[in-house]
Amino acid sequence: MIRIGTRGSALARWQAAFVADHLRAHGHTVVLEVVTTAGDRVRHLPFAQVGNKGIFTKEIDEALESGRIDLAVHSLKDLPSELPSRFTLACVPRRADPRDAFLARQHATFASLPQGATVGTSSIRRQSLLRAQRPDLHLIELRGNVDTRLRKLEQASCDAIVLAAAGLDRLGLEENIRERFPVEQMCPAAGQGALGIECRAGEEKIQRALATLEHPDSRFAVTLERAALAALEGGCHVPIGVHCFRREGEWTALGVVAAPDGTRVVRYAMALPDETLSAADAVSAGRMLAARLLIAGAGEILHAAATSAQSGPVDAGA
Repeated sequence: MIRIGTRGSALARWQAAFVADHLRAHGHTVVLEVVTTAGDRVRHLPFAQVGNKGIFTKEIDEALESGRIDLAVHSLKDLPSELPSRFTLACVPRRADPRDAFLARQHATFASLPQGATVGTSSIRRQSLLRAQRPDLHLIELRGNVDTRLRKLEQASCDAIVLAAAGLDRLGLEENIRERFPVEQMCPAAGQGALGIECRAGEEKIQRALATLEHPDSRFAVTLERAALAALEGGCHVPIGVHCFRREGEWTALGVVAAPDGTRVVRYAMALPDETLSAADAVSAGRMLAARLLIAGAGEILHAAATSAQSGPVDAGA
């Protein structure tokens, strides 16, 4: 019997069921245990006011530590970049589309949005990068599950919304997508599009059960991204994007650090040799990417954001 912990949203249940189906196909008996997190309970406040450290994982980790569940299935971008030593990232399945998606009722592309259009998104990273491209836009905080956000778009609460493409694809809602932003235009969050399966450290039976679901290239990419994010020490008040991908036999790592108001964006891209595939190499490359971003000026943005966070919450919905 393997007990899988998950949040209760349709997307979280889909992700847990995906893992459960794989385990059942390999002879395991599996049950799902729904755990309500702080992020599920407090939906009326912007992320920047709530704080995103453990907002979607704390209660699940508590259930894992107590033995109530044996493993947890997360959207990897929700997991802290460094896990407590009592837990381990047991498996990273093949990554889905990591890009951000543009959805609108009347506009086919982001570029075609009229002056002053209202765009909804819960992510301060997306808000900042959208502001950098279109300072004229009115950006609003948009929280809730995928269905709730789509409903707000249909009710004309905003002209467009921006969501992770992976969630829409997994729920069979890809027909709502008007455009998928290139990663060079909208650098994804670290781990976006990937699942992270967490278990207690030392649980060798669970890790063996998950071994056939592991995808080495996806593991390498997210390890680099999470190492870069940890080195930058970015919190919920700083828009940071980190993405690693393999194209035509070459690994590329992208990093973006932006001011919340979008007035300044620091970017860096670096190529890695194809043979760089070990976890140690991924961590080293991620730290190097962070160092290059800091040299390019990201340190000033991070310092300003930290100072602002100490004086009061950032209004991510402004």
